[in-house]
Amino acid sequence: MLNWLARGYATGHRLQQMEDSTMADNTFKGKITAKGTEIAVLSQGTDDDYISLTDIAKYKNPEFPADVIKNWLRTRFTIDYLGAWEQLYNPNFKLVEFDQFKSEAGTNSFVLSPQKWIDSTNAIGLISKSGRGGGTYAHNDIAFEFASWISVEFKLYIIKDYQRLKSDENSRISLDWNVKRILAKVNYRIHTDAIRDNLIPPELTPRQRSFVYADEADLLNTALFGMTAAEWRKDNADKNGNMRDYATIEQLLVLANLENVNALYINNGIPQSERIVELNQLARSQMTALLSNKSVKGLKTLEEKANLSKLIAERENTENKK
Repeated sequence: MLNWLARGYATGHRLQQMEDSTMADNTFKGKITAKGTEIAVLSQGTDDDYISLTDIAKYKNPEFPADVIKNWLRTRFTIDYLGAWEQLYNPNFKLVEFDQFKSEAGTNSFVLSPQKWIDSTNAIGLISKSGRGGGTYAHNDIAFEFASWISVEFKLYIIKDYQRLKSDENSRISLDWNVKRILAKVNYRIHTDAIRDNLIPPELTPRQRSFVYADEADLLNTALFGMTAAEWRKDNADKNGNMRDYATIEQLLVLANLENVNALYINNGIPQSERIVELNQLARSQMTALLSNKSVKGLKTLEEKANLSKLIAERENTENKK
């Protein structure tokens, strides 16, 4: 672990990485298992992963995990730790509001929710996600502290499987974090910049911009998968993640190409109604070619080995739970 001086030196670069990252298409969702409890992990391919506090809290209280998180947030130690972390990595952290929480923490009347902490202090260490697969997520530094508060032993199990997730090149999720990141992340900035520069008038709000990006993402989804993200979720309500998490190697390769081509189409002012036809034809022809490509078959062999390693790891976790 970096010491305080080294961490302080790295603050500017690390903060820029956090600001450049979004919990959207360039985020990959993984899963770790600790003592039989499945815990979601969000990664942008950096060291700044976000781990689900909601899932960790289910180890202590499966029915009401949100109450466990609120109880943790009530303690003076937690507020001190969160404040120290934010001051180290977040120059936009609101110290006046933090001092108010700090003065009240630990008293019988003090109650604090994750969303209130985020909204009041402009914190970046916690993320509150609503909807399916939502809950409270925390930067891995903070998540490990939360796990320690619940159970030191449980924290060690979490760290062990998290390290496996990040370092085991034969695991399925490691393959996602590397192959998918290499294929998609390179094109993500080009794609979103093209949309912003050509489709979004300056007067649009950030919320309106997000709707334009969602439309373009679904344009690619429809061209390649034949359905939008919402349609996929409706047909696969029992699955975690999104349709791209379940894509094949061939589909991911085609998706990376479609993002580049779509960015060029946008720059040339081609309307969506025309682009989707061209992109669908391109997807069909490229999929046909890739299915017989030897290099891609090699990647699929690696993927199959990764799946086997994942099954072995899950079996070991099951045995440990017994």
